[in-house]
Amino acid sequence: MPRTYDVAVVGAGVVGAAVARELAGYQLACVLLEAGADVGAGTSKANTALLHTGFDAKPGTLEARLVRRGHQLLREQAPTLGIPVEPVGALLVAWNEEQLAALPGIADCAASNGWPDVRPVTVQELYRREPHLGPGAHGALEVPGEGILCPFTAPLAFATNAVANGVELRLRSPVHGAHRLSDGAHELTTPAGPVRARWVVNAAGLRSDELDRWFGHAGFTVTPRRGELIVFDKLARPLLRHILLPVPTAKTKGVLIAPTVFGNVLLGPTADDLNDKTDTSSTAAGIGALLAQGRRILPALLDEEVTAVYAGLRAATEHPDYQVAVHAAERYACAGGIRSTGLSASLAIAEHLVAGLGEAGLPLEPKAHLERIRMPNIGEAFPRPYRSPEAVAVNPDNGRMVCHCERVTRGELLDVAKSLIPPRDLDGLRRRTRALMGRCQGFYCTATVAALFAEATGQTMAEVLGVPGA
Repeated sequence: MPRTYDVAVVGAGVVGAAVARELAGYQLACVLLEAGADVGAGTSKANTALLHTGFDAKPGTLEARLVRRGHQLLREQAPTLGIPVEPVGALLVAWNEEQLAALPGIADCAASNGWPDVRPVTVQELYRREPHLGPGAHGALEVPGEGILCPFTAPLAFATNAVANGVELRLRSPVHGAHRLSDGAHELTTPAGPVRARWVVNAAGLRSDELDRWFGHAGFTVTPRRGELIVFDKLARPLLRHILLPVPTAKTKGVLIAPTVFGNVLLGPTADDLNDKTDTSSTAAGIGALLAQGRRILPALLDEEVTAVYAGLRAATEHPDYQVAVHAAERYACAGGIRSTGLSASLAIAEHLVAGLGEAGLPLEPKAHLERIRMPNIGEAFPRPYRSPEAVAVNPDNGRMVCHCERVTRGELLDVAKSLIPPRDLDGLRRRTRALMGRCQGFYCTATVAALFAEATGQTMAEVLGVPGA
C-alpha cells in the first residue's frame, strides 16, 4: 500500500511552494507535486516581478486583503530567505484629462486598502523626479510602497525551506485524476503511480479549474491571459528611478516600465485572452504595441538594446477576485484565479489557506524546531561573490567568471548544483544564478556553462543541452 500523506499540494509555483512551506511548520506528512521539471518554472517565472501593495485592488476583496498582508510578510521575510527586494516606489502617470480625473478615486481606493501615503504629484514634480519621461503627462500619484523583487528566488526559497523541514517534493508529477477512497482519503493519479492524501490543496495555476472540477466544484473557469514583455539592456537602467505605472482599466493594470532586481528595464505586459494554456509565444503585434507604448512613456528607452523578449500566462477567471476556498466536507482546498498579484500575495495566501485548513479539521501542531535556509543572492543591488575578497579567499572559484554578462562565477554554479533542490537543466540553472540571462543570451558562455553543469551533475553535454534522444 502506498503511503498516505496528511496533505498533498498540487502545483509548485510560488503559491503552492508557499503553502508547502507554511505546512512544513506543523507535525504533518506533506508532499508537493509539480507537473514540470522544476519549481516555479511555469506562470511564476514569467511576470512583471513587482512587489505590489494592492493599493488599486477593489476594497473589501480577498485579493486586497491578502496582497496587503503578503507585501508585509515578504518585506519582513525576504532578507532571511535571500529574496532580493528593492522598495523603489512607483509613480502612476495620467496621460490625459480623463486619467487625471481618475486619480483622486484611486487615492481613495488606496486609503481604503490601508495605504494612506499615496499622494498626488504635480506635473513639475513628476518631470523633476523622472526627467526622461515622455512629454504630455498631466500628473501622477506616488505609491511609495511599491517595489521590485526576484520572481525566480521566491518560489525556490519557499520550496527549499519546505523540503528542508520534511515536505517531499515530486517533480515531473502531473496529476491526471483524483477520486475519494472509502476511508475518506484522496487518491491522485500521477505517471509514477497513485499518491494518497487525507487533504488536498489545489494550487495548480492555469489548471486549477480542471482540478477543482474533479473535486465536485465548478465555480470558476481559467482563461489564460498572455502577457508579453520586453527586457532592455542594463545600460537603460539610469533612464528611470521609479516604477512607472499606467492608470488601470477594468481588464488589466496596463503597460508599465520598471527596473528589475537584475539591473535591467522591463516594458510590458500585453493582455490577450487565449484558449491554449500552453501558448507562451511572443507576437509581432504584441511587441509592436509595447514598443509604441514605450516610445510614449520613456522615449529614450527605445534607443537602448533589447536583451530578451518573453511571455507569461496569468490564470485569469470570470471573477474579479481570487478563488480561494476550503471545503471541509471534501477535505479539499483551492487557491485558484491567482493573477499577477500572486507573487506579492503568496505568503499571505498560504497563511490564510492553512489557517482555513486548521479550522476545517486538519491538526496543526507546530514543530519545535525549523530549519532556515537562505538562498544565494542574485540581485544586482546586493553583495555578489565576485565582489567579496572574503568569499574569493574562502573559495577561489568565487572569483572565476564563467558568465561575463551577468558576472556569474564557477563557484556559484557549483554551489547550486549541490543545493537541496538542484537545477535539472540550463533553464533551472539560469533562474538560480542569472547565467545565460545577459546581453549575449548565452552566445558567448553556453558551452562553458553547459560543460561545467554536466560535470557537476554527471550528465552528458547532450542531456544538458536538451538534444532529442539524449
